[in-house]
Amino acid sequence: MKKITFMGAGSTVFARNVLGDCLCSPVLREAEFALYDIDGTRLSESAEIIGAMNETMGGHAKITTYLGVENRKEALRGADFVVNAIQVGLYDPCTIIDFEVPKKYGLRQTIADTLGIGGIMRALRTIPVMDDFARDMEEVCPDALFLNYTNPMAMLTGYMLRYTNIKTVGLCHSVQVCSENLLKSLGMEDKLEGRKELIAGINHMGWLLELYDKDGNDLYPEVRRRAKEKNASEKHDDMVRFDYIDKFGYYCTESSEHNAEYNMYYIKSKYPELIDRFHIPLDEYPRRCVNQIEGWAKERDELRQKGSLTHERSKEYASHIMESIVTGSPYKIGGNVLNTGRLIENLPEDACVEVPCLIDGMGVHPTRVGRLPVQCAAMNMTNINVQLLTIEAAVTRKKEHIYQAAMLDPHTGSELDIDTIVKLVDDLIEAHGDWLPQYR
Repeated sequence: MKKITFMGAGSTVFARNVLGDCLCSPVLREAEFALYDIDGTRLSESAEIIGAMNETMGGHAKITTYLGVENRKEALRGADFVVNAIQVGLYDPCTIIDFEVPKKYGLRQTIADTLGIGGIMRALRTIPVMDDFARDMEEVCPDALFLNYTNPMAMLTGYMLRYTNIKTVGLCHSVQVCSENLLKSLGMEDKLEGRKELIAGINHMGWLLELYDKDGNDLYPEVRRRAKEKNASEKHDDMVRFDYIDKFGYYCTESSEHNAEYNMYYIKSKYPELIDRFHIPLDEYPRRCVNQIEGWAKERDELRQKGSLTHERSKEYASHIMESIVTGSPYKIGGNVLNTGRLIENLPEDACVEVPCLIDGMGVHPTRVGRLPVQCAAMNMTNINVQLLTIEAAVTRKKEHIYQAAMLDPHTGSELDIDTIVKLVDDLIEAHGDWLPQYR
């Protein structure tokens, strides 16, 4: 029997999707699903929901639960696959801190989970926990594959690959829907079937480098024309990325609300009109958190009333990766891996990059992409600088590297002067209290 351990199983909706996908696989449905969390209420809710789904779908899996740090090693013992979906510090207090403290300095954010000052803080409080996971895994399941879904993806996956012995791949939701959503939004649905594409770069800023229809015709000229026309004629939710197409030549993987804060261009206190012009939802992530918390309570009660629960396999990569490794049948993903051997030539080797990867019985095999267009690599580097310095801060526990990461962050550095950035970092560390004790 294979064992799939889910770290952060209190993320009930996501755990349901990933493990529900596993129940849809004849290869994985008889596995042990080991659910781990530090919140007893959330863990029991997840066990209840996943247990009901398992029973409805044939009762093949074995569901076990492990509560608290003292039971973590047992949750991991003998695991073949470990799925990571933790959020250290939760919405309250840590996400609130990540938004409200910078706001006092006039620094506004949209999501704050990948880059920016919020992304830096999230990485610094998460890396020590994931390092603990890795040390346990090295002892009790050294051959397991660690599937990381937690953000900031590049920082956390990069740390695991550089500073632990655990086989790790970082997985996102945006690569597999990137070109589909683009073509649908431009009224080009007729080009979806049989399309061919190449995506590479970094997480949340992977570039759709090539896009062809089933007959091999280049779709980018028409995409560029329609995207520019749409941005000029109407307000919509993807204006930042369509502006990327116009200014940098290429579309990227993650949403416009994310990419609005990964650069120096769109959220600027001196140019407040840009927020309306590019339809940028400031404070979007806190709103989502509140809505998700309220929405889950309602959904949980409805599921309890139904008593039975089915699932259709989603587009998440996790179950397909596990299935491929178990059966040896090849499968292709867009994965986050270390840039070893310069998979992307014009990005540094210690960067975590997002490239096409082949999965088979021997594991994850990243493919070599070559050079990105110079402007795309340059945009990625503005983010990689922050990622590498944040990892450096976590490894050395030197506060100056946090300052440097924040100074080099495109959005923070374009809004605040260098002395104010230092004060902001100090205030954030103080506000985080015991969540960041090593820097106080």
